[in-house]
Amino acid sequence: MSKRETTVLFIWQPQKRLQQYLKNGVGDLPVTLVFPPDTAEKTFVNLAPEADIVVGWRPTKNFLQVAERLSLFINPGAGVQHLIHLFREINQTKPITLVNGHGNSYFTAQHAVALLLTLANKVIPHHNWMTEGKWRKGDVDAISIPLRHREVGLLGYGHVNQKVHRFLSGFDVKFSAIRRDWSKQTEPLPTPTKKYEYSELHPFLEDVDTVISAVPLTSVTEGLIKRKELEFLGSHGLLVNVGRGPVIDEYSLYTALEETVILGAAIDVWYNYSPVPDEKGRKYPFQYPFHTLENVVLSPHRAASPLSDLKRWDEVIENIRRFAQGENTFVNTVDLHQEY
Repeated sequence: MSKRETTVLFIWQPQKRLQQYLKNGVGDLPVTLVFPPDTAEKTFVNLAPEADIVVGWRPTKNFLQVAERLSLFINPGAGVQHLIHLFREINQTKPITLVNGHGNSYFTAQHAVALLLTLANKVIPHHNWMTEGKWRKGDVDAISIPLRHREVGLLGYGHVNQKVHRFLSGFDVKFSAIRRDWSKQTEPLPTPTKKYEYSELHPFLEDVDTVISAVPLTSVTEGLIKRKELEFLGSHGLLVNVGRGPVIDEYSLYTALEETVILGAAIDVWYNYSPVPDEKGRKYPFQYPFHTLENVVLSPHRAASPLSDLKRWDEVIENIRRFAQGENTFVNTVDLHQEY
């Protein structure tokens, strides 16, 4: 395949160290990286007609329409639900390949494990007691939950939960996993694992007592877990959600925790990302008072931290290189029908 002149437009202003990392990554390929002087929509629209590739999060319909040469749009984050409708519409008249990024999957998996251990070992209440000067309460309150012999269920088996599986494989636990299409699993699993498909959600939940949810939000997965599903998980059940909040019905989750239908949950993804401050200026990204519960760990959608890590951009660089080298297959191409 022959190399092709490629112009890449970034629709935000990357920091200088990231700009240099991207330049080093494309090397001597015939690639021009365009970093805009400001973030005004007018500036993006003026630069759009020369772009073969665009990297960014929230393009407007007008921007995509004036980007006459655009054939590859790279969304650097894993979540693309906000782009599905727009790209379905644009692709009716102009084919543009949409890819997403999983450069944060290592950090998200690490955070999922950290949340699980924080929840199981009751780190937060004991920390709070120590700040109050209450020394060595022991097992009188907030006794730890051993992971040993637990049945871990990986809800979704993409980039994040594959790493969670590897990270937790040193614990004495058993694994089950559920994914839409197991034929896409080309690498061996790190441990013996019971495999399920989404049509087997209830048997999956009955067989496990610890769920790590890392599925994308689609029209199929929204509200996938409701009261009935949490009841299947049971009174010893632990739930960690690092995927998307609305995959788990908010009211069902709150009441299941309040009534101890499940034992506890650790949550990094939420339901309202523009919360209105209350009378004390506090912002809560939920409708129900999760912050009043004792069996929950709250995390402000920060599993992707540290955002400053440069290696998270290696997938973006790889896709730019493939395009410039004349290839037509890319890492993490989004299926607009499947919505991820």
